[in-house]
Amino acid sequence: MKEIWNLFLAFARIGACTFGGGYAMLPMLEREVVNKNHWATQEELLDYFAIGQCTPGVIAVNTATFVGYRQKKIPGAIACTLGVIFPSIVIIVLVAAVLENFMHLDLVRHAFAGIRIAVCALIAGTVIKLAKSSVKKWWQALLCVLGFVAAAIVNVSTILIVIATIAGGVLCFFFLRGKGEAR
Repeated sequence: MKEIWNLFLAFARIGACTFGGGYAMLPMLEREVVNKNHWATQEELLDYFAIGQCTPGVIAVNTATFVGYRQKKIPGAIACTLGVIFPSIVIIVLVAAVLENFMHLDLVRHAFAGIRIAVCALIAGTVIKLAKSSVKKWWQALLCVLGFVAAAIVNVSTILIVIATIAGGVLCFFFLRGKGEAR
C-alpha cells in the first residue's frame, strides 16, 4: 500500500506543478519517474509519452496511467491517474469560484500572460531535450523536420503524423539496413 501511496503522491506533485498540459510536464516526469524513483528509463518514459499522445485522452493522464500500470498493474494505474488529476480538480474548483471576480484586473491578466510564457519555455526545453536523445541519424532528423512541418505549418492531425513517421521509420529500416544506417 505504501508504494501505491508513493505513486499517488509523486503524480499529485507533478499534477500540482504542471501548467500548460502534457508537454510542460515532461521535465517533472523525468525528474520524478526516471531520476528520483527509477520507475522507468528515459527511453521508456519517452515511449509512454509518445503512446500517451497517440491514444485518446489527455497526455498527462495517459502517461501517468502507463507508469502506474508498469509499477503496480491496475492499482498503480489508478493511483497515478488519480494523483495527476487530483490537483487539477482542486485548482479548477478554487479558480472557478474566485477567478471570475478578478479576471478583469490587469494584474491577473498579466500573471496569466507570464504563465503562458513560462509554459512556452518549458515546452521548448522539452523539445530540445527530446531531439537530443531521440534524433541520432540523418533520416530521423528528416522525419522529425517533416513531422514538425506537418504539425506546425500544415496543421496535419497528430495521429496521421505519428502513423506517417512510423511508416517512415519502418521504410528507412528496410532500405538502410544493408548500409548499416538503420540502427
